[in-house]
Formats: sequence, C-alpha cells, structure tokens
Amino acid sequence: MMRKNYYQKLAFMGMLLIVLLAFQKYTSREKEDFPEVKFITESSAALSLSDFDPNDLDAKQWMHLGFSEKQASTILNYKKIVGGEFTSKDQLKKCYAISEEKFTELKSFILLPENGKDHFEKFKTNDKKEISVSKKFNPDGLSASEWMKMGFSEKQAEAILKYRNYLGGSFVSKEKFKECFIISSENYSKLEPYILLPIKTPDNFRKSGNQYAIKSTIQYHSFDPNTLDLDGWKGLGFSEKQANTIINYRERNLRGTFKSLEDIKKCFVISPEKFQELSPYIKLNTNTTLQKQETDFSKIDLNRITFKQLLEFGLDEKSAGSMIGFRKKLRGFVNKQQILDTYNIDKNLVQKLISIAPLDVSNVPKYTLTEAPEEWLKDHPYFKYSADKIIFYRTTYTDDKKILKLLKLKPEYEERMKLYLK
Repeated sequence: MMRKNYYQKLAFMGMLLIVLLAFQKYTSREKEDFPEVKFITESSAALSLSDFDPNDLDAKQWMHLGFSEKQASTILNYKKIVGGEFTSKDQLKKCYAISEEKFTELKSFILLPENGKDHFEKFKTNDKKEISVSKKFNPDGLSASEWMKMGFSEKQAEAILKYRNYLGGSFVSKEKFKECFIISSENYSKLEPYILLPIKTPDNFRKSGNQYAIKSTIQYHSFDPNTLDLDGWKGLGFSEKQANTIINYRERNLRGTFKSLEDIKKCFVISPEKFQELSPYIKLNTNTTLQKQETDFSKIDLNRITFKQLLEFGLDEKSAGSMIGFRKKLRGFVNKQQILDTYNIDKNLVQKLISIAPLDVSNVPKYTLTEAPEEWLKDHPYFKYSADKIIFYRTTYTDDKKILKLLKLKPEYEERMKLYLK
C-alpha cells in the first residue's frame, strides 16, 4: 500500500514539473514584433510637375504624369475626336479618363486657355523667354524668323503671323498689336517704343475690312485665265488644290471658258480680295475665247465623239472614260438613254450633251441569235451572261423567238437584247 502511494506521489510530482517547465517556457518567450505598416499618402507620391502643352504629349509622357497605359491611350483618342488638338482646359477636363482630382492637380501647369472662346487662344504661351529689340520696326513686315530672333518661339512667331492675317494682313495700330494674345503686357512694354505704327486704330477699320492688308509679294503680270494651266495659277499665289479647283470650275462648269470677269469672280476659291489684286492683270482674249471650243456639238455624232471632245464639252476624265468605255463594249449606242445609264458619269452635263448632239446608229452591228459571233455574244454587256445558253440552244433551234423563250429572261433584259438583234 505504501509502495503504491509512493508511485502516485512520484507521478504527481513529475506532472507538476512538466507543467511548471511548460509555463516558464511560454511566459519567457520574446514577443514578435508586427511588421510596420506604412500608409502611402498623396504627398509621398507627388509628381514633379512643370508647365506643359497637352497637345505635345505622347502616350509615355501621359503615363509619366501618373496615368495608366489605357488612360493615356484614351486621352490620345479623345484628342483625335475633338479635332486633333485640345483648345482649352475646359475641353481637356471633359475627357473621362482624367478624374476631377487629377485635373485639379494638373490644371495650373497646363498651357491652354480656360475655355475655347477665342479662336486664337490655343496658341497660349508662358512668355518666359526674354524678348529683346534694339531698333525700330514695323510688325507688318516681319517674317517668322525675325520674330524668333527677337526671342519668340517658332510656335509663337507663327501665331503672331496668323493673328496679323486675321486682321487683314496688317496690325494697323499699336492698339491692335497690343491685343495680340501672344504678346504679354510685359513684352508689349518692351516693344512699344520701337513699333512703327499709329497709336490708335482708325475709326473706319471695322468697316473697311482688309484694306490695310500689306501688298502681295507676288509679281503679277498680264494673263489670260482661259489658257492658264496648273503651274500658271500656282504662280499667281494659289495652292495646288485651289489651282485644280479653278481649272475644274473652268472646264466643267463653264465648258472650258471664262467668258467674263464675273465668271472668274464667282469661283469660290478666289476671294474678293484676291480678285481685286488679279483684276488689273486679267486679259480675256475674245478671239481665243470664241475659238476655245473647236467642236460644233450640234453636228458631232455621239457614236463618234472622242475622249478629248468630251473633255472639251466639260466632262471630267472619269465621266468621259466611262462613256467611251461603255460605248466600245456595246459596239455603239442605239439610243440616248443608254448614255444616261452609263455608270460614273455627270448625268446633268451628259443630259445637256445628248440634247444637243445627234446619234447615228447606222453603223452599230446587229445580228440574229443564230448568226451572232461567239466572241461578240460573250463580250457584249447585254448578251454575255446568256451567251453559253444561246450557243447551246441554237444548235437545235434556228428561230430567235424560240431561243428567247427558252432563255426565260426578265422582260427588261430581253428588251435590251432586242436593241441589237435584227
């Protein structure tokens, strides 16, 4: 019994010892530190910003301002939608890829006007470059390079010239020059003592429009507008596109001849100001004008009229080519309606032509279905889709009416065929 009690006590002591050791180990263990949590504040991610024109930025530069690749792409697409250029801060703000908070952050650095009310404000500048001038000058006569020598950027110089053109080619007065959106008050103060212009704008400036425009540098000479080619019109100061328009207007609308000064004046690419410049040099040669149109279209056969004669009448190359090409495939027109049905023609002008010119059908080849050459059947626009069937049926039948019946054509297709059948 005593032996049993001894073992029980020994077991109890062992258990107690284990419990004590475990407790000591648990309470003496060093506490583990939690990792330090750092909160990213807006200031810690602040961008190093400087003045910028959003029209000059590519995708990488937008991303450098804190936008994602997708946002940058959206901004560039939006720029295309609004015409390829942002004209104001208000317009840029409407891009949904730019949040209100982000726009507020960037706003003071954006080199754009607040809104797009002024047509010329899109050329806004920060005027940070030093402007210097050493002698008196007339701003009406300065080129872009001369403005740049003063200290203006290339873009600023171009904007000054555009503003001058907007006024009619002359700043007219110091007062008007000061209104140029590119010229800051500070720079105007530097330039004003050297400007060779009246201080005040004449009272009749608004009424007189462009009378203050500087004289053109083009050396004009006498010319006949009816004989002038593309290079000739370009030499008078017109762009290639404008020159082409004038020639097309003369050849198509006026059938190759300006008959009066009023005809020239009506051409929309010749402004009233340009016409005034040109009019003293315009020499309409009456004789050449009358001889310009060599063809008497009341006597020319529509089945023999040439490509050149169609151009002479006023058709463009596309219309003339289509008409000649269709006639060739038909081996000749048999009625005037066919001419009007030609693809890609100026129907109004062709209607005038066919009302004047006669149509001789005596030389247009016609056949029976049983005698028609295979080549003719397979090439003729009215027969080629039925050519194989015709060739097959005529081996058995010699009656055109029977063959036409077997073809089972739509009535309008059959009527077209009959135009060329004997």
